[in-house]
Amino acid sequence: MAGVSASEKPPVVLPAVAREVEEFVSAAGWNQAPQLFALVPTADLLAQQPELAGQLDPAASPLTPIAQDELPDSELDKALAGIVWPDVVRGCALAQEIVVLPPEAEDSLSEDLDDEAARQFAAAHPQRREARLVAAVLRDGSVACVLRLRGGSEAPDEVVEHPELAPNLTDALLETLRP
Repeated sequence: MAGVSASEKPPVVLPAVAREVEEFVSAAGWNQAPQLFALVPTADLLAQQPELAGQLDPAASPLTPIAQDELPDSELDKALAGIVWPDVVRGCALAQEIVVLPPEAEDSLSEDLDDEAARQFAAAHPQRREARLVAAVLRDGSVACVLRLRGGSEAPDEVVEHPELAPNLTDALLETLRP
């Protein structure tokens, strides 16, 4: 089977795939449920589905994100814990909407708060910003994250990329890829 070779430098490919997923999800607007994507080698996908040849170019994008069924309504960590990918899946990506607080607001969060209380605090905070986070991982341990901070009438959206934006989420996604 064809795959992502060492010459394709997965750490460079993965941020592009994370951006592709974010742009795809962004096209549908805001207020969406979390979405999970399998990342499969484009060459393998074309071998199985040659009718896609006009839509996919393995040279341009060696990995193709494939949207998965809707995640269960349970907590995201529990849903991810139950996922096991077949070998053909080289990685996965998750897009989810979150609330981002300024550092001083995060510092004021009490460690005694449970997850729901922390979510309510963040949702009610006057300096909160809505954002969409895409975290993508490969079986080799590569990670990439893209965060789109929602703009408003006075400011455009802002996009931030850094592999360590969501270490707990990338760790959970990597666990879904382990045998």
